[in-house]
Amino acid sequence: MSYRIRPDRALDDEVHKAAAHQLGRAMAELTDRPQGLHEAVHAARKNIKRVRALYRLIAPIAREFQQDENDRLRNAARTLSGVRDATALIEVSHYLQTTATSEDELHALARVTGVLTTRRDRIAQEETDLEDKARAAVDTCAEAREALKDASFDCGRRDTARLFQKSWRKNAHKAAQALSECHAEAAHAESFHDLRKRSQDYWMHHMLLRDVWPAAMHAKQLEAKALVDVLGRYLDMSILADVADREPHLFNGSDDHARLLEAIISRQQTAREEALERAGWVFADKPEREARTIRHLWLEAAG
Repeated sequence: MSYRIRPDRALDDEVHKAAAHQLGRAMAELTDRPQGLHEAVHAARKNIKRVRALYRLIAPIAREFQQDENDRLRNAARTLSGVRDATALIEVSHYLQTTATSEDELHALARVTGVLTTRRDRIAQEETDLEDKARAAVDTCAEAREALKDASFDCGRRDTARLFQKSWRKNAHKAAQALSECHAEAAHAESFHDLRKRSQDYWMHHMLLRDVWPAAMHAKQLEAKALVDVLGRYLDMSILADVADREPHLFNGSDDHARLLEAIISRQQTAREEALERAGWVFADKPEREARTIRHLWLEAAG
């Protein structure tokens, strides 16, 4: 069952199928663990994000349900974030290596990756309750599926079109606000975090409604996903810089600490510029106009 809402079918059935499938996949990942527990956690968190994005899309007709389930699923994902966050720093250190400007910097960043890997393994060993957290997350997803069974999203064709118009406009306005704040000279990382959240919703909402205009929606989906990736790299570099400042003992007084910070400052500026350029393209249309287009496309596809 793919992650989409088909315009020629009842909204209620489509939402139930899509959400139940993602919740079931999260439960299966955490139970079966085909690539180990840590990869299972990463995969399950992605499934949970998809459900939360879906619920935000239909929030205007199920506000209380959306808020309750968003809280439930967000809290479940947070309990699983410890080792994943440490792994993300290793991944961004690999990225820094691929952009090294000299042999000395490359070797220093390779040593940093080793340090971060040791740190991740230590955190994993200390997180002795991860098994319990994984089982609790499975139970939470099961509870979310039960709550879903009792929820109704019955909506006619025109009401569904207006629903998507309203949700699309709201998310686009939030994205525009976050993008405006990111352009400020003293923009905080929180603004880029907000822009990434809105971009993730935008990406996933294009996936959900892709049947209304497959080629165009897929193209925009890819652009939004690329923006999410760049913003993720930018934010992970901020977190890595914070870790380097908070835990300088990891580097044993070597100059690797200084080289790491220099590399982050340089690559972050590049990532910031790329993110703002991509965001300007992704969110180029005015929210009201794009939302109206989504409504018209839905009505035409559902006709």
